[in-house]
Amino acid sequence: MSSKPPVKKVVLAYSGGLDTSIIVPWLKNNYHCEVVCFCANLGQDDELPGLEEKAIASGASKCYVEDLRSEFLTDYVFPTMQAGAIYEREYLLGTSFARPLIAKRMVEIAALEGADAVAHGATGKGNDQVRFELTVMALNPKLRIIAPWREWNIRGRSDALEYAAEYNVPVKATMERIYSQDRNLWHLSNEGGPLEDPWNEPPKNMFEWTTDPTDAPDEPEYVEIYFRRGVPERINGEARGPVGLVQELNKLGAKHGVGRVDIVENRLVGMKSRGVYETPGGTILYKAHDALEQLCLDRETLHYKQQIGLKYADLVYNGQWFTPLRKALDAFVQETEQNITGTVRFKLYKGNIILAGRKSPHSLYREDYVTFDQDDVYNQADAEGFIKLFGLPLKVEAMLKLDGPGVSEYDSPDYDDFKRD
Repeated sequence: MSSKPPVKKVVLAYSGGLDTSIIVPWLKNNYHCEVVCFCANLGQDDELPGLEEKAIASGASKCYVEDLRSEFLTDYVFPTMQAGAIYEREYLLGTSFARPLIAKRMVEIAALEGADAVAHGATGKGNDQVRFELTVMALNPKLRIIAPWREWNIRGRSDALEYAAEYNVPVKATMERIYSQDRNLWHLSNEGGPLEDPWNEPPKNMFEWTTDPTDAPDEPEYVEIYFRRGVPERINGEARGPVGLVQELNKLGAKHGVGRVDIVENRLVGMKSRGVYETPGGTILYKAHDALEQLCLDRETLHYKQQIGLKYADLVYNGQWFTPLRKALDAFVQETEQNITGTVRFKLYKGNIILAGRKSPHSLYREDYVTFDQDDVYNQADAEGFIKLFGLPLKVEAMLKLDGPGVSEYDSPDYDDFKRD
């Protein structure tokens, strides 16, 4: 270890989980440096009590625990939702957009503490290492980045558990329950253990948040969500701040078994991995926001925004939050949100989110335009000319084919050619 460049002080992104818990003594043993831990409160709930004491008992000189829930929702979650960003059709990016916020604050604490390095507990096989390190590179490339999983001889959860036992570090994970978990106000993720075989059904006791849909209430429950310029502000007519609003929707969604996703996703590093996510309130918000956009966005903007959502999701998933492109896409997204004001009503029932109504003062839907009854704004005879012009390229192409060989590829075959004597 003498070949390692000297480090004076390192700020560690600390969750108190298995990996980051053993990193504290490992850094001290291998880099002989001071370790300052930082934990962002993003809604981990029962994971936070006693965290500071645990970090110091493990060898840290100090531990910051900061409540960043409001910033998390306002500056990261809601803009991603407004973009309609969903990774590979299902993943609502709960871990992905948490990492740049954590890393940003870690860089700021490093400046406050006079630290010359930062460290994280992401593995060399995952996406989080990229998300943490791209943020550090974008905000302070002079900081050294230490990634123990790429250096030490610990090769799996069992090795990590043995290391924790050796240094008397209390951890939640066991060999019987060995999932890699990430929890915040937006979601709870599970990877590893029996999930590594995609044929295995997720164990029922793995889900710590949402009710099994088969056990959910037999009576549906209605909920109304009000948005102003794309930002959710009220539930059932009652004003809520970002944190309180998401917490309430989480309770409702979890109660009715909403928001479970089982996905085999393509990691940025090139391999596929299986993740099981619980995103109860977030799933409701995404669907509500989408329902309002259907009312309020014109066709061309809505269709183009679907393309933007795909790219935005890739940027978030790949850790490219602090990039010029993400910032530029945000400008487009925020322009499209100016008229996304209104209310959406859902019926929640046994894992389902059933749209039960939507309204907006900026709705482009007009019943008097689409009615089958007589109206004064649409002459059905006009459709004939529209269809002729819209189909003109097809007609020209077909005419050229007929003027050439004289046969259209869509003509019926002459079955006389197939008759046998």
